[in-house]
Amino acid sequence: MYLSCLLINVGEDPDRPRPGRLWLRNAYRVHQRLCMAFPTAPQREMDPEFLMPYQPCGFQDPRPQECSVSAGPAAPARPCAVAAVDRPVHVPRNTEHNFLFCINPKPGASPVILVQSAIEPDWDYAFHNAGYLLVAPPQVRSFDPYFSAEQRLRFRLLANPVRKVSRNSLDLAGKPFGPQWIGKDVPVPTEHLRNWLERRAEPGWSPPKNSEDKQCPPGFRLVDPLHIQPGYVYVNDKRDGGSGRRLRSARYDGVLEITDPAGFRNTVIKGIGPGKAFGFGLLSLAPAATPGESERRP
Repeated sequence: MYLSCLLINVGEDPDRPRPGRLWLRNAYRVHQRLCMAFPTAPQREMDPEFLMPYQPCGFQDPRPQECSVSAGPAAPARPCAVAAVDRPVHVPRNTEHNFLFCINPKPGASPVILVQSAIEPDWDYAFHNAGYLLVAPPQVRSFDPYFSAEQRLRFRLLANPVRKVSRNSLDLAGKPFGPQWIGKDVPVPTEHLRNWLERRAEPGWSPPKNSEDKQCPPGFRLVDPLHIQPGYVYVNDKRDGGSGRRLRSARYDGVLEITDPAGFRNTVIKGIGPGKAFGFGLLSLAPAATPGESERRP
């Protein structure tokens, strides 16, 4: 596995933002650019200089998107980079496939995008025509997580806390949801954000049906205190512009204790919660402060 650190060029004047600031405002566009660092072999062979329009099917893109290039007046017909049966869609996250990322704002400094990937990324391929988005060349290092029981780690997690509405679910006013909401995800109320994460640390917790994650012990428990910052992440995946949508977010900062090293390693690889294509789910980890030391944020 690999960890990458990308410093984004947002400029010094918020009233005259650089392209990097505009790019970060839409998590969908960020994910799309990061996908370009993982071209499939047919993509490299067909377009070695990456001059053709972006096609999700030519990259390690875990989202079920259709090829964006089709025959028509504006674009002649050309083959897809990967045959339909071989497209990397709904590929389980493991040590061989897919990536997680998180956008970390830095007040007074360049924002940082952290990327955890199963394979080594090719950032030159991804940014060769968009180098203006970066302050410096990306830093990449290999990553082989190893954990031990009762080990304590500081963590940061940007999650998308949602719950699926059933026929027995009640809204914030204590009333049943309308039929149009059955089976859909709704934001978790602020007062339940801690419980949302605690449930995912329980040994018996299992993911929802149709989730890419298989049942596996999460392998950790939360240690007080835990700081939670609710918010929203903007996403616009519409090709014709549109207004996009806001996704519920919560940034968790705290300390965890490992209860099952193998289960926790699996949790780190797969991430926590939904919305991973939009910058959610990546666990940032650092050694916990020893007694007598002050706590530092990850």
